[in-house]
Amino acid sequence: MSLLERLNNDMKQAMKNKEKDKLTTIRMVKASLQNEAIKLGTKELSPEDELTILSREVKQRKESLHEFDKAGRQDLVDKLRAELAIVELYLPKQLSEEELSEIVKETISEVGAKSKADMGKVMAAIMPKVKGKADGSLVNKFVQQHLS
Repeated sequence: MSLLERLNNDMKQAMKNKEKDKLTTIRMVKASLQNEAIKLGTKELSPEDELTILSREVKQRKESLHEFDKAGRQDLVDKLRAELAIVELYLPKQLSEEELSEIVKETISEVGAKSKADMGKVMAAIMPKVKGKADGSLVNKFVQQHLS
């Protein structure tokens, strides 16, 4: 089942169950997918494109969450946490810290990185491998740890 089909089914279910917040979030994600398809000039997005968009949605919400938290807007923080939980349902299973650490080690040896100066090479090689399965800041943290 494609992501769009899953979103449509979940949207119908949210309507039946009168889950207003879930419905709103699914509609936002669906609109992002449709806007990207229009921008790319295609009818259907590739799974990789869908993953990129979902990752972007998660990242935007996490950044907003941080800003609202700093501003003391607990009402918006709670709303964003709920949205984030819904959007994350559509992402692939996230890698554990052990799995991510292992991938980082393998990639460092693949590219022959020796110091933090090689960080860009390592990040460029690793991000396609973990796309949608790990947060970029967490990947960055692990790469820094292993290169120091």
